[in-house]
Amino acid sequence: MSTAYQEDISSNVLRRMKEGGFDFSRIHPIEFYAIFPNEERARRAAGHFRGESFNAQVSVRDDGAWHLELSKVMHATYGGIGDFEQRFSAVVEPLGGVIEGWGVKHEVRNRRRLH
Repeated sequence: MSTAYQEDISSNVLRRMKEGGFDFSRIHPIEFYAIFPNEERARRAAGHFRGESFNAQVSVRDDGAWHLELSKVMHATYGGIGDFEQRFSAVVEPLGGVIEGWGVKHEVRNRRRLH
């Protein structure tokens, strides 16, 4: 996946988060995702971020590939996410992994019920 394409995706996601009322003033756990051909490689990648990540989860997928979800507590900024994506990619790709993107859970506040 090209860097320009990833940047475009991140810009769109951050814009939608802003439109949805996301609180950018707080830090949040941002999840970064990658897929690996085997468990050993996924765990090696997770080990590179020991101590700085909020949480690393490795699990097998239905198709036999291995999924890494790495949560890093940080501000949700274009620059911060982009910088970490580059570091994440530098670890994941040499181990045969493929970056799947990033995400953040968003708490919906002040929901009004329509009658």
